[in-house]
Amino acid sequence: MGVGEVPAGSDGKSRDLDAALPPLVRLLRIHHWTKNGFILLPVPFALRVGSQLDVPVFAAGFFGFCVLSSAVYVLNDLRDAETDRLNPRKRQRPIASGAISPAAGWTVFAALALAALGMGLATGLPGVLGLFGIYAGANLAYSFGAKNVPLLDVFILASGYVVRVLVGCALLQARPSGWLLLCSSGLALFLAFAKRRGDLIEGIGPDHRPALAGYSLGYLDAALAITAGVSLLSYALYSVEAGVLIPGRELAGLVFVAFAILDYLRVIYVHGEGASPVSTAFRHRSLQAAGLLWMLATAWSLGLF
Repeated sequence: MGVGEVPAGSDGKSRDLDAALPPLVRLLRIHHWTKNGFILLPVPFALRVGSQLDVPVFAAGFFGFCVLSSAVYVLNDLRDAETDRLNPRKRQRPIASGAISPAAGWTVFAALALAALGMGLATGLPGVLGLFGIYAGANLAYSFGAKNVPLLDVFILASGYVVRVLVGCALLQARPSGWLLLCSSGLALFLAFAKRRGDLIEGIGPDHRPALAGYSLGYLDAALAITAGVSLLSYALYSVEAGVLIPGRELAGLVFVAFAILDYLRVIYVHGEGASPVSTAFRHRSLQAAGLLWMLATAWSLGLF
């Protein structure tokens, strides 16, 4: 076991704890709200260049997106219930296992969608509501067939992360820079390709996820190498060229970004993980430490202390 890794048994314990939660809580996949941390990424950089943070507006947009993402998870579970029953890991999901009926699932989906719409409207920012619509539309397309098309499925998965970054910019009424979009897009594709590789390693076949018939480990390994390089290089260029960070401190966070990407690759290749970015991040303390140190280094680079 490597330094900073949770013991193997811990993952099983975490699954037991998850199974102990009420079915409705598991259906919402609240722990996956951690992905919405991408909404927060533009915040320190935008504030540095003069954007204003309206806390009530930002909170409405952030939690509105959290609710919207839960609505998407419910829709996916409703659509995938039959195939989920064939998967050793996914067959315990509330709808697939029968803990929640499809009728109840559709009711929950409708309630979440309406709540997300209301919170989006509460921000008073049309751009935010438009991004909510783009995210919902992309996931509807994914659930109703795009997930079965190789490469298109990965790009739609990746788009969700980029939309989160754009939502953060929209809530601050800040214009996203090209470098920020390039870096977040590269990282999003990296995570999406890692997810597909994890699916193959877990033995999920085309009968459960048809798009997997269009991938091989060799192809996904090459895609991971490319997107990892793009992510790292674009972040370095963003740090230097954006003109946001204090001169002489621009690259303070780069070492932790590099460590996190390389450590994630190590986890993918050595431990065969990556099918769930959230589970991977929660399982490995080295990734958590890199994220925390990146935040501290970025705050120092921005002159916050």
